[in-house]
Amino acid sequence: MHFHDTLDDTPGFMSHHDVDAEQEMNRLLAAGGTPPMGEDPFVFGDERLAPARIVGLLRPHMRERRLDRIQAVVAGRTRSVVPVVEGLVNTGNVSAVMRSAEALGHQDVHVVAGQNERYKHSQRTAQGAQHWLDVWHWDGPAACAAHLKDAGYRLVATHLHADTVPIRELDFTEPTALIFGNEEAGVTDAMLAETDAACEVPLPGFTESFNVSVAAAVALYHAQQDRLDRQGHHADLSDEAQARLVARFCLRSVTNAEKIIRRKLGER
Repeated sequence: MHFHDTLDDTPGFMSHHDVDAEQEMNRLLAAGGTPPMGEDPFVFGDERLAPARIVGLLRPHMRERRLDRIQAVVAGRTRSVVPVVEGLVNTGNVSAVMRSAEALGHQDVHVVAGQNERYKHSQRTAQGAQHWLDVWHWDGPAACAAHLKDAGYRLVATHLHADTVPIRELDFTEPTALIFGNEEAGVTDAMLAETDAACEVPLPGFTESFNVSVAAAVALYHAQQDRLDRQGHHADLSDEAQARLVARFCLRSVTNAEKIIRRKLGER
């Protein structure tokens, strides 16, 4: 994903505020884990280590309760429901979606770049949630939609039009990508053309709409509860997928983990 320079009204001048916003957005998106199509995190030199071997090498450098916590968190993860944010410009909204996704056990977050957007900085932060997520970057809706469809996901936009249904009518035991659009313009026409359905979060009060970050939190919580109600569990990673994720989280939890592993491999 390539971000466009955010320009001030004066040609060729980038304001301090805009620089901070762009840097923060890039920091958020770069801090995520390695998606499956990324580099293999288990290769050290010419050797590829099994996840269990990595955990074994790093275990002496971790508190037992830390490893227990990692294993418990991973046991609660799913990739069956994934949030997709398209063209968001407020760093606080991106942060909030990441926090909600991580807290509710959704492992993947897909971020689709907007076109010529000016990023806006917010004091709200992801509070480290981005470090425990797999953040996928896309330059446009077509590539993102194609990948998700190939992976077997149903694409559902949070968008109002003639065919919009209440979110409670959707079955989230079916692999689903929930798409949230730009703060002002919403989901783009290009993305809507790729979707299978559109939903809304009903608002019984006087409030007419949610902020996008709040809408994402409510929708992702609903998806979690729907899965619990229908099948009795939200998490569904295979044993192999859990082992890989535990190893990756251990690598992120131990300072200088790569150096420690390389040193221990050299001691054999």
